[in-house]
Amino acid sequence: MNGENEIPDPLDPPAEPAATSEPEAVSGPPAAVATIARLEAELAETKDRMLRALAETENQRQRHQRERTDAQRYAAFEFARELLNVADNLRRAIDAVPEADSTAHGVIEGVAATERELLAIFERHGVKRVDPKLGDRFDHNLHEAMFEVPGAPQPPGTIAQVLQPGYVMHDRLLRPALVGIAKAAPAEATAEPGDL
Repeated sequence: MNGENEIPDPLDPPAEPAATSEPEAVSGPPAAVATIARLEAELAETKDRMLRALAETENQRQRHQRERTDAQRYAAFEFARELLNVADNLRRAIDAVPEADSTAHGVIEGVAATERELLAIFERHGVKRVDPKLGDRFDHNLHEAMFEVPGAPQPPGTIAQVLQPGYVMHDRLLRPALVGIAKAAPAEATAEPGDL
């Protein structure tokens, strides 16, 4: 058939387009042009959905990886928090006995060895003691201010007294260090007797 309305066989390779500077418009019967446009739109929509699904899958994979890492890293968080009181009590027992008391010397050495072992276990599992020094700058991320200390020799806003050390596990705060903050001295009257 040599008719002009003949539809080309889809299995035949497409003819080479002539080199032109403008894109060639699809020509042919209106039904074929509409079908091609519809199929191209469906293809673009399917490709967009596939790319979005791939991106969502990758985001979920990364989120699950982070959650798994956090679960492994902080699995003992609550257990470590409970053991902090044991570490505090060991330190209190050591501090309660005067150094001159030779009768309890062996017991204190044993308690100190137990405290060292507990702190070493903490260290192996990422638990570190936050033991601020006097004069250190107050850090609200690591310290909890319990009161102000008027007339302290330290500069205002710095740590003037440590009540209890704090602890962190990796980068999370287990317990803040309880501290007293140096308070600025009240402004004294500088009036001279002759200024009245």
